[in-house]
Amino acid sequence: MLKVGITGGIGSGKSTVCNVFKLLGVPVYHADVEASVLIDTDSEIRKELINLFGDSIYNNKLKRDIFAAIIFNNREALKNVNKIVHPKVRSHFLKWADGQKDKKYILFEAAILIESGTYKLLDKIIAVTAPEKLRKSRVMAYKNYSGEIINNIIKNQLPDKFKIKHAHFVIVNDDKSLILPQILDIHNRLLNIENNINKIK
Repeated sequence: MLKVGITGGIGSGKSTVCNVFKLLGVPVYHADVEASVLIDTDSEIRKELINLFGDSIYNNKLKRDIFAAIIFNNREALKNVNKIVHPKVRSHFLKWADGQKDKKYILFEAAILIESGTYKLLDKIIAVTAPEKLRKSRVMAYKNYSGEIINNIIKNQLPDKFKIKHAHFVIVNDDKSLILPQILDIHNRLLNIENNINKIK
């Protein structure tokens, strides 16, 4: 079974791309969603975040508005949070992957796949790209974020050119190029890779 990473900056449309892969029967692990759950439920993460930022960032769950205001304006704070959360997410993903062994390949979806170093655990990488202006307009349409917050998030993510450098496949989601043919092409190529590995075995 191949472990395939899929990444793209905020507003690139990687969630839409992942939904198409799901329709093709491919299991998708959404790292950012799982990280949010772990931040609320894992006692070790909670303890370490409180040590860093104080009790006021949690009620029963993390106070996400306060948390976002801290980490997206402070690179050092974001780096420290990533050091706490990413190892837990990686461990959770590997356990989840063990339950998918009947599949040809699985997807690990994360906005900061390259930045976190998690790409090193994976066999192939897909980058979803879109122009920055379009990404900003998409985010403003579906999230209640100010332009300043969106700019800070984008600043803390690698530009597309660096994601492409690490990618084996690129999906251009610029509202001009059709994404379905791109996804189907990658899907078929990944199936062929897995089939060839099985023949060698």
